[in-house]
Amino acid sequence: FTWTGFYVGVNAGYGWSDDDFDAVDLADDDDDGGFVGGAQVGYNYQIGSFVVGLEGDIQYADFGADGAFDIDGDGDADGEFDSSDWFGTVRARAGVAFDRALIYATGGFAFADDANGWVVGGGVEYAFTNNLSAKVEGLYVNLDNDDDFPGFDGETDFGVIRAGLNFRFGTY
Repeated sequence: FTWTGFYVGVNAGYGWSDDDFDAVDLADDDDDGGFVGGAQVGYNYQIGSFVVGLEGDIQYADFGADGAFDIDGDGDADGEFDSSDWFGTVRARAGVAFDRALIYATGGFAFADDANGWVVGGGVEYAFTNNLSAKVEGLYVNLDNDDDFPGFDGETDFGVIRAGLNFRFGTY
């Protein structure tokens, strides 16, 4: 068995945000959690028992914070924020294969609406047939949302735990 080859798949799980907004007179800032789901595409290359690869994904995320803040300091909530309901990543993967089991670390670039940042994580994947594999993965995502509103500068960070199913187009 080899992990070398292209794959496509779907995933679903849970995400939770921990928004760290730095604004004048912030009136409301929620730390929320909820459903995360999407699709991924990638490529792995196996060298002995080591596996390296590249994966990209796009995700729907129902865990963002929303709220209001006072832009001009008059006590009224005249600015609103609502975090994105989607995000994506492009990540390198590196791991060790034990026949049909793969333990890996991952990290790279993250993006959403007008925010860019980074992502790091790890997971376990198991190929239960030559074409189908299942994975469990955890990610930490940090996005910089500079200049969204006057006087507003902050970052959004969140965690994701998800399970996925991949269809592999590998060489056997």
